[in-house]
Amino acid sequence: MSASEFARMGAATVYEASGRQGLVDAEFRQLVPRSRACGPARIARCGQDDNLMVHAAMASLQPGEVLVLVMPEPRPVALLGDLLLTQAIARGAAAVLVDAAVRDADELAEMAVPVWARWIRSRGATKDIPGELDVPVVVGGCEIRPGDLVVLDADGVTVVEAERADEVLQASLAREAKEAHKRAQLQAGALSWHLDGLDARV
Repeated sequence: MSASEFARMGAATVYEASGRQGLVDAEFRQLVPRSRACGPARIARCGQDDNLMVHAAMASLQPGEVLVLVMPEPRPVALLGDLLLTQAIARGAAAVLVDAAVRDADELAEMAVPVWARWIRSRGATKDIPGELDVPVVVGGCEIRPGDLVVLDADGVTVVEAERADEVLQASLAREAKEAHKRAQLQAGALSWHLDGLDARV
């Protein structure tokens, strides 16, 4: 399955192989060290400082999806805690990306579905403001549409447009193979200064 291959190769490789497209240019905290994930986006666009739509999104969340939670303006208000993540786990989520805060951080770090969040804060959200489900959103300057693949690891987040998934997967696999060959050369004593023709630029 392409999602598992994307997760294995990671955000940086996929970003480079896609032509340096799909970068989510924001810093996220990886609550589970060394975790990596990929899946199609299931999006909840919440009201400001409100997580009503996170609860609503659980009804449509499908196995293998990455739950993407955003607000009109990212702020350190917790949209997710351990009870909501428990629901996401029961629904089979692959990961959760929160362009806001989470709380219950110790508990989240021990749970089965990895979480990436901008902040950790105790400040809770209201549950009063209707938002939207399954609409395009922008996170870290990158558009994420429902069904686009979201790749997450320690390096950050890369988004692959759904219609480019096969193309980017093949390019990523080719880049991985090329880097494995180059790594073997470097281990044998070669220098990237020469291999990459950088010496000709000086």
